Amino acid sequence: MMLAQQVPLPLVVVIDVVAWGLFHAVTGYLAHRLPRHRLENDGWLLRTRAFEDARFYRDRLRIHRWKDRLPEAGNLFAGGVSKRELASLDDDGLEAFTRETRRAELGHWWAMACAPLFVLWNPPLPSVLLVAYGVLVNLPFIAIQRYNRLRITGLLGRRRRRGPTPPAT
Repeated sequence: MMLAQQVPLPLVVVIDVVAWGLFHAVTGYLAHRLPRHRLENDGWLLRTRAFEDARFYRDRLRIHRWKDRLPEAGNLFAGGVSKRELASLDDDGLEAFTRETRRAELGHWWAMACAPLFVLWNPPLPSVLLVAYGVLVNLPFIAIQRYNRLRITGLLGRRRRRGPTPPAT
C-alpha cells in the first residue's frame, strides 16, 4: 500500500519536499567528495554530444541571458568552489574550473536520477509531477555546466594551438 493512502496528504507533501531536499543535499555532498582524478575527463555521461557546442546553448537556449539568475552552491560544503567567477585565468585555473563544472553536472544528474523514487510512495499523478519537477529543476543547471565547460575547453584548445605564451616581464 502506498504511503499516500496511509498518511494525510499534507504530511505526504512535507515528506516529498523533505525528500527532494535530502536528495539534492546528499547528491551534492557525494559530488563534492569526488576525488580530483575522477573529474579529469568527461566520461560517457558528461561528454559533448554531436549537436552541442557553445553556440547551441547561447543561440538556441539563450543561456547567457538567464544563467546568472540561478543560484550557485559550489561552495556550500567546506572546501567547495563557487563557479560564479574564475579563480584564475591561467591554464591550471581554467582546468580546475572545468573539473568543477563536471562535479556540479554530476551532482545534478544524480539528483535527477532520484526522481523515480517518488513513485514508491506517491499516487501516479503526484509521481509524474515530482519526476517532472526533478527534471525541470536540474536540467538548467546541467545545461549551464555544459555551456561553461564547452567555453573553457574551447579557450584552452585555442591557447594550446597557439603555443606557449611568453612570461610577463
